[in-house]
Amino acid sequence: MSDDLRSTYNKAYVPFTAREYLHSLDDEREVWIYGERVKNVAEHPAFRNAARMIARMYEALHDPVRQPVLTMPTEWGGFTQRFFRAPRDVAEQVAQRDAIADWQQCAWGWMGRSPDYKGSFLGTLGANAAFYKGYEENARYWYRKAQEKTWYMGHAVVNPPVDRELPPAATSDVFVRVVRETDAGIYVSGAKVVATGSALTHYTYVAHVDGVPARGPKFIVATNAPGLKLLCRVSNEYRAAVLGSPFDYPLSSRLDENDAILVMDDVFVPWENVFMHGEVPLDCNAQSGSGYLERASLHGCTRVAVKLDFIVGLLARALEITGTKSFYGVQVQLGEVIAWRNAFWALSDAMAKSDVAWHGNVRPDSHFAGAYRVLNQEALPRVRNIIEQVVASGLIYLNSHACDFNVPEIRAYLDKYVRGSGGASAEERVKVMKMLWDAIGTEFGARHELYEINYIGSNDATRLTNLSAAQSSGNLERMKAFARSAMDEYDLHGWTVPDLINPDDVSVLRAIERRS
Repeated sequence: MSDDLRSTYNKAYVPFTAREYLHSLDDEREVWIYGERVKNVAEHPAFRNAARMIARMYEALHDPVRQPVLTMPTEWGGFTQRFFRAPRDVAEQVAQRDAIADWQQCAWGWMGRSPDYKGSFLGTLGANAAFYKGYEENARYWYRKAQEKTWYMGHAVVNPPVDRELPPAATSDVFVRVVRETDAGIYVSGAKVVATGSALTHYTYVAHVDGVPARGPKFIVATNAPGLKLLCRVSNEYRAAVLGSPFDYPLSSRLDENDAILVMDDVFVPWENVFMHGEVPLDCNAQSGSGYLERASLHGCTRVAVKLDFIVGLLARALEITGTKSFYGVQVQLGEVIAWRNAFWALSDAMAKSDVAWHGNVRPDSHFAGAYRVLNQEALPRVRNIIEQVVASGLIYLNSHACDFNVPEIRAYLDKYVRGSGGASAEERVKVMKMLWDAIGTEFGARHELYEINYIGSNDATRLTNLSAAQSSGNLERMKAFARSAMDEYDLHGWTVPDLINPDDVSVLRAIERRS
């Protein structure tokens, strides 16, 4: 965005720039990794390049070329990322999908918990504030606040899987719970998992997944709140820096969304950040009733479609460079990967173009959203399996490190024995293969496959939501009636409709039956 255009908006109500975002992370948040507390995540080798990829996304919101696709004005004198608002009609919903796709291209579809992911939730708060009975004004407050800076919010909604064979009361000491109340707010203790990308966020939405009794509160907590601790898993970015290089781990080195255990030890949450507390109305037990799940599915499906654009392009190049692109069986397998890519773009289109009325706005159709959530759990493992079959040993027929190319004693051998087809150099071949291996074979790649299988619900839950949607909408009864309509046209004696002809004149068995 030009300085002139930026000045037309109230600067208090516009998204972070890249520099502002990186500076905002230096706020005394308590992040732990490898036995040490991180002083500044934006500068720590476990997080610094992932932070800069998020910063790149924020900077895109100020790019005069991309801004018309990515942003829209707010009611408060600023602008925001489009997906942070509730769409009033199909045209706005399609524009939001296009904004998701454009922003995801910054990370080639590999950052599932980028700021727009929680836009799925934040965009519901104005349209469906009534869902949060007793806390409607808090929802409206956050609907505005979220848009004013396009805050980066994560979520943590799963209880730690501790002693799961015991009744819930036996493990209540690990669940998030209110330990006391004051006029200013509540104090909470307990833990949630898995807080993906949380070290780089500004806030975390703490709630519970569907199917879990609503024993705890729902609230938003600042990442730097005193008493909040993030206990991080191993950093793929740090590992790549220590043991490799950007050439060797091109995805791990910049796109690792670190997952963490979110621990709260007597953390204060002001009342304006609370969305549920105490007795919970039955219709508020399930987060899916908020509209978040359908919007999250639109986001996820679009992101995966972008990711598959990347994977198809990378796989096609890998097949060229290994000289197998013309093999019939290889072409068949590449065709299947392209079919998966096409299916996700089709589902993204279907959700974006859904005209489902929703509190004066529109939302994606739950049937298309449910189909995405199941197919996503099948697609990425299948695509990985295809890549392993058609690229095969090419994925491990690689030298150890980029520095090998700088060693005169072995450079000539690499150039000769690792060269690619079609005149491609060894360096180009290794670059392609290391990128592809990082996508499917490293810890980064394996974690991504696990993420896609589980991030939007367990395998059972995603399938059951399709069943419940078919039941509640009447679709299941309509489909049963449709099947029954075919069975109603015949009985033991033959056709029961006048336009079909019974086989009495040619049936051998009927002739025997008549003679007996």
